[in-house]
Amino acid sequence: MIFISLNKFRHKATKEDIENSNKALASDPKVKILGFYWTLGRYDSVLITEAPNEKALMKIAMKVANFASTETMVAIPREEAVKLI
Repeated sequence: MIFISLNKFRHKATKEDIENSNKALASDPKVKILGFYWTLGRYDSVLITEAPNEKALMKIAMKVANFASTETMVAIPREEAVKLI
């Protein structure tokens, strides 16, 4: 499953916050990072991941909850979605 997470920092990022986020993202070898971008605007970063299920990604999100609030969506490739029409 592919997930897109929109993240908003709860406070100014520190090097310790970034290191803890990196450790959280690396904590589950079944979760693969497809893209990670810092952004301007409403959200501070966008994370695109592939995970076996929602629970695997939720465990990571809970580890960074004191640093960032997240809004995560399941993404379906356009080609697959069109077949559902």
